[in-house]
Amino acid sequence: MVFEILQYSFMQRALLSGVVVAVTCSVVGLFLVLRRQSLFGDALSHAAFGGIAVGLFTNTYPIWTALLVSVLASLGVTKLRQSTKIPPDAAVAVMLSSGLAMGIVLIGLAGGFNLDLESFLFGSILLISMQDQLLILMLSTVVLLIIFKLYKQLMYITFNEDQARVSGINVTRLNYLFIGLASLAVISSLRLVGVLLISSLIVIPNITAMMFGKGFKKTAMISIIIAVSSVLGGIVTSYFMNLAPGGTIVILSIAILLGSIGAKSLLQKIRIRNLANEPESLLKTP
Repeated sequence: MVFEILQYSFMQRALLSGVVVAVTCSVVGLFLVLRRQSLFGDALSHAAFGGIAVGLFTNTYPIWTALLVSVLASLGVTKLRQSTKIPPDAAVAVMLSSGLAMGIVLIGLAGGFNLDLESFLFGSILLISMQDQLLILMLSTVVLLIIFKLYKQLMYITFNEDQARVSGINVTRLNYLFIGLASLAVISSLRLVGVLLISSLIVIPNITAMMFGKGFKKTAMISIIIAVSSVLGGIVTSYFMNLAPGGTIVILSIAILLGSIGAKSLLQKIRIRNLANEPESLLKTP
């Protein structure tokens, strides 16, 4: 029964786009979480919301305007953080509130909410067109290729930015580049999970993966597996149960997180119990 959905072109586009988006958000999100910038994805999505409103207000393709606004906003906030004494979380809050305020004002001027806007807010697999799919594949490919090429430098500035600067790495340029890549990752996810849930797809799989206590590469692979599983499971479940795909994807990722927490707690209790019983077993050994 599951394979019957593959005969529909919109589901084929949704599944392919979903896998690509999951991998991209997982990779970018791991760096954001390790850099303690988890809320940056949420701020970028709200900046993208303002860009979508600009597109709808000017009768321009909303993805392009969202891309322009989010990239400019992210670079502006990065510059604000580096040139002033504004704390990082405060700078993120400024971008978040600015994007949201701009979107609300422009939507009011444009005549209020419509179906197309709701699809950007909450995601819709039914409205992923061939144009959207090509844009998702293009943006995601650019993001992944650049991160793969600059993997060592990004790792360096993620774990020790001061030492990276001393070693000769252009930390400022890399920070601008990475924030721009994060903006591209957010834009590529708009049609699938929507503005309101993008940050969940970026953060939750990585938090879950980090609970396993593995190295960076293994954590990245676990995060990708969790993200892809959540996206594919969410799309299929939403199709058969007539649910919102974005919300279903996030609920599945949260369920995996809670299941991992429960499994880890259970394993710790079993390990403690075994350690407590070990001295007794040694005493009974002849």
